Amino acid sequence: MCVGLSAKVVKISEGTAVVDAGGAKREVSAQLLEDLEPGDYVMVHAGVAIAKITDEDDDETDQLMEELL
Repeated sequence: MCVGLSAKVVKISEGTAVVDAGGAKREVSAQLLEDLEPGDYVMVHAGVAIAKITDEDDDETDQLMEELL
């Protein structure tokens, strides 16, 4: 099973994005996604932003992860 984490995009620069995942900021590849802007939410897997999601999706993902842990 693969697990992706939801994160909010803080900054975009040359194919990479700085994202905030629960207060932890990290740099991920943003090359798979078009029209990504600060404030967008993404699903991150293995250091790559793999999909844009809504803020409602982000809230649901956070809730599910809390239940699992």
